[in-house]
Amino acid sequence: MFNKILVAIDGSKMSDKVLHAAGQLAQEHQAKLTLITVGKELVIPPTMVITDYEKILAEMSNAGKALLKESQQKLKGYEIETEALFVQGSSISRMIVKVAQEQSYDLIVIGSRGLGNIKGMMLGGVSQKVAQLSNCPVLIIK
Repeated sequence: MFNKILVAIDGSKMSDKVLHAAGQLAQEHQAKLTLITVGKELVIPPTMVITDYEKILAEMSNAGKALLKESQQKLKGYEIETEALFVQGSSISRMIVKVAQEQSYDLIVIGSRGLGNIKGMMLGGVSQKVAQLSNCPVLIIK
């Protein structure tokens, strides 16, 4: 049923639950699993020097890629094919959905809450938005 699964991670404690649930699901369905993390685009204030901006972007990219590599290591116990994808965009939820649509994923797996600033919500803003915007099924891990 599921051949391609997109798994959104952000380095939160919830990401470990998401990884293992997605790993089990991918193994059961013999599906390819792609880990995605989204770096938020920065708005350049008028006082920021371009080289500072480029340095910040490079640091974000390196941190995102390190998170993806570490997450792939956590999936080594599963007999699945994995790949990692770091993207940047102004809207995390829209970037996840865009990648899922453009690359024809069958399922998106995401945590109910991540590293967002608003902790009081019952369902995280990103996961809720992904569920609303996505054309494919979304599995929200609690």
